[in-house]
Amino acid sequence: METTARTRVPRNTLSAELVVTAALTLLDRVGVEAFSVRALAKDLGVAPMTLYTYFRGKDELLDAVRDHALGAATLTTAYGGWQHQVRTICRRLRGQILEHPCLTALLQQRPLAGHESAESSESLLRALVEAGFNAENAARAYTTVLGFVVGVTTLEVRLLEENRDPERREKVRQIMTGLPAERYPTLVEHAAALRQTVGGDAQFEFGLDLLIAGMEQRLILSP
Repeated sequence: METTARTRVPRNTLSAELVVTAALTLLDRVGVEAFSVRALAKDLGVAPMTLYTYFRGKDELLDAVRDHALGAATLTTAYGGWQHQVRTICRRLRGQILEHPCLTALLQQRPLAGHESAESSESLLRALVEAGFNAENAARAYTTVLGFVVGVTTLEVRLLEENRDPERREKVRQIMTGLPAERYPTLVEHAAALRQTVGGDAQFEFGLDLLIAGMEQRLILSP
């Protein structure tokens, strides 16, 4: 029988930071929907009410976990041109989401509110403003960049989960290879290429290149 490691803590050593770290571990293991304060308390070896000493409820705890994970990603860079800064922030955010898949749900379901979230947002928006984008275009570019990273990486996380299931992989392969060529000639012709370019570093960098190239063109046309 498979056993799950617990994070039991010695008496009188519990802290808000330890609660957040343990919550992140549990969220990665069971997902946001199955997460509960009771399950976290069991992992820590304390009574559920003990955790309310540090956080007023589950929502506040989830916000703290999200902010902690974003802060750990070090989504800031103080050197290089704006393109380099945008690439660095995007790569680090993707890396943190891949390391902690629960962030896909936390970033989509919960608005950013904490200081760590604000710092990462500040870094990205500042890079765009310093590049020369006006207020509206900087805001639109910021939203587009975040949407790209979170959306693409969320898809990548789901594909990684599906690929761990041999039956699911085979079902997807059968669907793609079973399409009638007379009705979907382009899809059938490019089926192999599509399978090879879903997820992964190369695909992410390709999309990032396209995104930055478009931003450079917009900056030239209408700063």
